[in-house]
Amino acid sequence: MSVRITTLSENGVAPRPRGLLGEWGLSVLVEVNGLRVLLDAGQSVSAVNNGDIMGVEWFSINAVVLSHGHYDHTGGLRRVLSRIKKTVPVIAHPDVWAPKYIQIFKEETPAYIGIPCQKMELESLGADFELTRDPAWLSDDVVTSGEIPMVTDFETIDLGMYVKDGEALVPDPLADDQALFIKTEEGLVVILGCGHRGVINTLRHAQTVTGVETIHTVVGGTHLLRSSEAQLEQTISELMSLGVQRLGVSHCTGNATGVRLAQGFGGDFFFNNAGTQITL
Repeated sequence: MSVRITTLSENGVAPRPRGLLGEWGLSVLVEVNGLRVLLDAGQSVSAVNNGDIMGVEWFSINAVVLSHGHYDHTGGLRRVLSRIKKTVPVIAHPDVWAPKYIQIFKEETPAYIGIPCQKMELESLGADFELTRDPAWLSDDVVTSGEIPMVTDFETIDLGMYVKDGEALVPDPLADDQALFIKTEEGLVVILGCGHRGVINTLRHAQTVTGVETIHTVVGGTHLLRSSEAQLEQTISELMSLGVQRLGVSHCTGNATGVRLAQGFGGDFFFNNAGTQITL
């Protein structure tokens, strides 16, 4: 079985190849036995810039999966679709198009953080939206998470995330948050977008959806940037209990949290920056 994971867009960049751009957001190309799936498109120019430098064959991409409807994961869709140059399924949760806002402090003006593109515009560029709350199997070994149940007692949705309901802002449950699961001989590989619904919730859901207990590799955003000390400690403990063998964090994890995770995982930890490529 051949699995290759290439991070095209992330906050930081690997030293090689030269010319890579860092940008707040995420985009990861997943290749499994000839199937090519792009999880997210970054915030704007970085995914396409970096993909071109790294020799991505855009036309060969079979599907795009959106981890959720925030601008830093979807803003690059115009450029990505313009590179793919064909009709391609774009798989997402129905709430991906919800009008999303952030307001951390009450004195702040709410800021729009949803998809910065018109649906019809993206469709004109080849996007064939497939909106579902359920897991979508892209092959016998690759599946989207679909909606992730909130089952742990220590993982919660960040305060300050809202959707507009009429003229009112109401808390966003981020039901559209999802991940990508890959079944391999060594166990599951889980690609996280942001992990808004909780890393451990996502990993337990991966076991349920795939029927595979062993979790080999976890890559992507963990949304532990503003987590409490108690949540971080519990997350590390659960990752160890689940037997995760390799952990590569990105984007919304934060450097300080990354250091804490590195202390726990040692040589099995890495910062998953733009330009990082791993194979199984």
